[in-house]
Amino acid sequence: MPLKTYKPVTPSNRYKVLPDFSEITKTTPEKSLCRPLKKSGGRNNNGRITCRHRGGGHKRKYRMIDFKRKRRDEAAKVVAIEYDPNRTARIALIEYKDGQKSYIIAPRKLEIGAKIMAGENAPIKPGNALPLSAIPTGSNIHCVELVPGRGAQVARSAGQSCVLSNREKGYALVKMPSGEIRKVNAKCYATIGVVGNHEHMNVVSAKAGRTRWKGIRPTVRGMCMNPVDHPNGGGEGKSKSGGGRQHLKSPWGHVKGQKTRQKYKPSDKFIVERRKDKKKRR
Repeated sequence: MPLKTYKPVTPSNRYKVLPDFSEITKTTPEKSLCRPLKKSGGRNNNGRITCRHRGGGHKRKYRMIDFKRKRRDEAAKVVAIEYDPNRTARIALIEYKDGQKSYIIAPRKLEIGAKIMAGENAPIKPGNALPLSAIPTGSNIHCVELVPGRGAQVARSAGQSCVLSNREKGYALVKMPSGEIRKVNAKCYATIGVVGNHEHMNVVSAKAGRTRWKGIRPTVRGMCMNPVDHPNGGGEGKSKSGGGRQHLKSPWGHVKGQKTRQKYKPSDKFIVERRKDKKKRR
């Protein structure tokens, strides 16, 4: 997916870097696969804001993605590559012989007219879904299940992929995008290839309006507030949290930077190697 820059004739165009959408072949979504998507504005069922800086944004429809790939050993044809406003990756519209259509996450090098399949006997090529027991070690995979039949949960965003490193005693050792090596049941399905739109991380919106279109509202720093509004507020001029050098805190007084993962978690037994710590890399 190439990126395009703009002639700096306006301040918003000076730093703008956007995708050229050259891979998109269909601009209107499949109506039968769309569902209404209600905005919450960051509020819970009581109407209270539980997630700040959300609100507004362009109206969207949710595209129903087939993360389970239940139709096994049936070939489907790739009809179109579409844009999905709800995710960073592109989606592919596929059609089976009986006329049923569905959406899948579009991997790199997936072309219009290609035949894809899900099942143990599917060939090893991008877009095909197989159980981890049938995928060659060293392969790049995405849309990985963690529980057989639950559907893809890992490596679903733009440019993401896992590596199947080994297999032992009914489990596959999968290296996650974070660098963590984890045991996954070998019966779990995964899709061959790397998720497309890999240059999404280099996109620069260059203006506040594009962020508002996404439904993201402005964020005010705590240091700019008064002491009544934030633990870091107050002080004369630019001070460190009200004149005294304190740890950075959330608006509710929770110290930032602490680990949030539970100390004892049932899934710890599946982690073979933790993700790489930034301090250890140095």
